Order: sequence, then C-alpha cells, then structure tokens
Amino acid sequence: MYGSLWLPTSNGMKQSHLFTKTRKEAPADEQARNAELLIRGGFIHKEMAGVYAFLPLGFRVIEKIKNIIREEMNAVGGQEVYMTTLQPRDIWEKTDRWDDSKVDNWFKTKLKSEEELGVGLTHEEPIVDALSEYVSSYRDLPISIYQIQNKFRNELRAKSGILRGREFIMKDMYSFARTEEEHLKIYEEVAQAYHRVYKRLGIGHITYSTHADGGIFTKKFSHEFQTLSGVGEDTIYLDEEKNIAVNKEIYTDENLAKLGLDKEKLVDRRSIEVGNIFPLESKYTDALNVYYTDEHGEKKSIISGCYGIGVSRTMGVLAEIFSDDNGLIWPESVAPFQVHLLVLGEDDTIRAEAEKLYTELTEKGIEVLFDDRRDVSAGEKFADADLIGIPYRVVASKRSIADGGYEVKKRTEENGKIVALDELLNLLKANG
Repeated sequence: MYGSLWLPTSNGMKQSHLFTKTRKEAPADEQARNAELLIRGGFIHKEMAGVYAFLPLGFRVIEKIKNIIREEMNAVGGQEVYMTTLQPRDIWEKTDRWDDSKVDNWFKTKLKSEEELGVGLTHEEPIVDALSEYVSSYRDLPISIYQIQNKFRNELRAKSGILRGREFIMKDMYSFARTEEEHLKIYEEVAQAYHRVYKRLGIGHITYSTHADGGIFTKKFSHEFQTLSGVGEDTIYLDEEKNIAVNKEIYTDENLAKLGLDKEKLVDRRSIEVGNIFPLESKYTDALNVYYTDEHGEKKSIISGCYGIGVSRTMGVLAEIFSDDNGLIWPESVAPFQVHLLVLGEDDTIRAEAEKLYTELTEKGIEVLFDDRRDVSAGEKFADADLIGIPYRVVASKRSIADGGYEVKKRTEENGKIVALDELLNLLKANG
C-alpha cells in the first residue's frame, strides 16, 4: 500500500512520493554545519532556534540510532518505559531541585487550578516516584529502567543545530541496587554497552570515556563519553596509550594523581559529549523516601545510577563527522537507506528496468530510496545523492544497461563500476 512507504521498517521509498525536497542553501540564520546539511538534505525542519522536527529521512536515521541504543540497553537488563513530560512540583521540591536558583533551565507551566508543573528536563524524580509503588524488598532489586523521550531545557545558547537544543531526544536509564558492589557491577556493564553503541554508530574509535565532575549528582567523578570534533564545546585531556581522558573542568594535579595519569602524556582535544553516566548514590531514593528491607528486616538505602545518551545530539555528531564538501556520508548502520537508486532519462525501457530492480532489491530486504523523478537532470540527481549521503548509489541508464548492468558507487569512493544484477545483489548483501 502507498502508506507503507512511510513506515521506518519499510524497505523502499520513491523519491517522487517524498514530500520533502533538497535545498541548495540552508536558512541564513543557521550557523551549525550539522543543521545546514540536515536541513538542505531534507532530514530536519527548523521550527525555531534549538527546536527541530525530524522529517521522513531524518526520522529513519533517528529510529535506527534509537534501535542500536535500545538493543544494547536491553542486553544489560534494561526495561524500557515511557514516562510523562509533565511533572508535579512536589517531587522536585523534595529533592530541592524545583527552585530556579538550583536548576536554572526549567520550562514550567500551570494548570487552570494554578498548580505548577515542570516540563521534563530529566527524570530522576519521576522514575523514583514510580519505583516507590513496586520496590519494598531486597527481592525486588536490582533493576534498571530506561526510556527514550523528548526533553526540554531552557538553554541560553541554541546555535549549534541539533548538538544543543531546547527540545531534544534523549535516552536516560536509571539503575537501582542493594549495595555499592552491586551498583558498580551494573555501572561497568552499562559503560561497556556505551562503547558498543558508539562502535556500532561508527564513532567508537574517536569516542573516549572521560572523567568529569559529578555536578549536582555526586561528589564522585562522573564519566562522560566524548567524541573528538573540532566544533566541540568541551576540551578534554587525552591519554592515548590508556585510552582515557579527563574533562578540562577537573584538570588539576590532585585529580590527575587520583586517576594515576601523567600530565606529560596528556594531549588536549576539542570534543562533543554524546553520553554520560553518574553514580547517584542514594540522593534521590532517600529524598523521596524509597527504601528496601533486607533479609534481616532492616530498612536500607537504595543505591542508584544514571546513564544518558543524547540521541538527537548523536545524529548531529554523525552529520558533523561523516560529511564532505558535497554533503552527508552516513555510516551504513544508521543511513536512512542502504541504496540510492537513480534512473536517468525518460526512456520507458530504462525506467521499466529501474522499476524492476527497485522491486527486486526491496523484496530481498535491501532498503532503497528510488529517485524516479521525471524532468530532473542527471547532474541534479547526482548532486542530491551526494547531499543525502546514502552509502551506495546505483544508476540505471541507457549506457549502463547497454554495458550489461548498473553503475554502482560507494559514497566514500570517487569512481563507480558497471556490475551485473547478480554481482550487485552479492555486493549489497555482503555489506548490508
């Protein structure tokens, strides 16, 4: 059915049906390269500064990022939920985080009854509040709960595209354990899961576990996952031999000694924070009066941890890193489609061959964006293919058909080659 073209699980989409169009220029007020490329490619729409909508191509990318994260969180025992955006004032007062002098980036609203509500910027309090209904015994622990949801923060600066927004998509997970030892085991398992996430996204080799300030959450070090980038807002000091880093905010001789790092071996790099993990100790469970009873009937504090990944920010990081002068270059794991099929010319025989190839590829489970547009020049189609950045471009033309097949070219390569159908299928299956 026509409607099936829009499902993120659909293998195929015809470009003539896609309501978005590519653009030669991004909005004049857009300063960030990630947003410029994503807007021009038809992946996102800028509603206002720091607020972006995800269009069909962008939706497919963001859902693939979510699914990679989801698979890795499930693998370490995470249970997925979906919490509310509106949050009551009282639970935040119990943790002393309602007042703007304590947390200064709230969006707040009121009911008609004048009751104040917060618009979710994070979910420690609501998660713990929900937990109070279900956890009372040592038998109920440990557990890990996560969600992937929009967050809202009243950022002063929102000039970095989807790297820093006022509305953004985030994965946050919270673990709850009986002892510090049990908590540390979960903490390390999640840290390793994060490394797997970033490896699958194609940035594992430039993403480093970074010691950072625990902020309002803990007096201990937290851990950020920082991806090297020249446009990053953060500065980290990296030990390339040990593969660990320290955020500039805690770069002191005392902290380096605690971490066993040699100042002479550290190099400073610009980076973007794509994830973080925090030990929360019992800060929020105690404040909200949530405890468990141990084997001896004694009331005990619950030890918790917090684990965040900026989903939409990660998409922006990928756009910054995987791009060139012509456009985006998506990693195959998150590309909106595996193949961008182009038909050149108006010859009905050639168009029929392209339609046949489109059907065969999609039936074999290969994701294809089919540029079937009429009255669009070959040069324009090639330029759009480079801008959109799908891993493989396949061209059906009078020349390729005469030469016995289709021209296939990787987005990362300069030149393509003519291949027969069987060779094309084998190539795509091997790299799918």
